[in-house]
Amino acid sequence: QVLLVESGGGLVQVGDSLRLSCAASGRTFSPYYMGWFRQAPGKQREFVAAISRGGSTTDYADSVKGRFTISRDNAKSTVYLQMSSLKPEDTAVYYCAAGQIAPLITVNPNHYAYWGQGTQVTVSS
Repeated sequence: QVLLVESGGGLVQVGDSLRLSCAASGRTFSPYYMGWFRQAPGKQREFVAAISRGGSTTDYADSVKGRFTISRDNAKSTVYLQMSSLKPEDTAVYYCAAGQIAPLITVNPNHYAYWGQGTQVTVSS
């Protein structure tokens, strides 16, 4: 079992930056690729970013490419999501997730076995 705990969410203004953290515990962190997803009110959960086990490969949703950066520190068992140039449409609950089934990384939420409880990000205009 992997326990994931997100932090760093909050209320920010348009154009601001925010860094989310997701701390993992329970099992060794490095065998898992990690992902960030988000869910806005009334919408389905959507992929935001993913990072491979060693951190050398990343993928982003088109809507956040160039504004968000995913990174990980395996020594600290933590994955980060640096968000900049935030827009109102980035408002959502952000979830981190861990998986092992894919060979490298994946945007498919069904390929993530463990999920955090989520952290709210609200971007006010």
